[in-house]
Amino acid sequence: MILDITKGKDNPILRQVSPKQGPITKKTLKLLKDMEDSMIATNGVGIAAPQVGMNTRIAHITINKTQVFTIINPEIIAKSKETEEDTEGCLSLPGKWGPVARAKELTLRFTDLTGKKRVMKFKDFEARIVQHEVDHLNGTLFIDHVPEGMLEIEGGLAL
Repeated sequence: MILDITKGKDNPILRQVSPKQGPITKKTLKLLKDMEDSMIATNGVGIAAPQVGMNTRIAHITINKTQVFTIINPEIIAKSKETEEDTEGCLSLPGKWGPVARAKELTLRFTDLTGKKRVMKFKDFEARIVQHEVDHLNGTLFIDHVPEGMLEIEGGLAL
């Protein structure tokens, strides 16, 4: 089922730190499936639970350009000092775009769908997606990283 995307830079759901996700239940699996359907339907490359009105630490990211990958209770444990600036947008802020500098590489600790704790490295665009979605789980929006006066109305890919 395609869910409504939570929108607005001042929306309280998008500005809360999401609590940890507990055990994966049938309800959680349904939410994850609906989030994936919603992300694909809106041409997104990532989606976090707050973007569909649920404050819990789960998100989907797209890896290898086509594979949807679930991260539960993600924690960025290392970032490269090297950054790269690129234009970002967001499903929750339609029509807004801006330059955001992000770490080029990172290491993420998370739980997968089977409940297994994992550590993975991400780089380049996939690292950008991870950082964007983890920001959502921490109540931060991409516009919080855009330099003053640099927010645009059109451009880039929605994360």
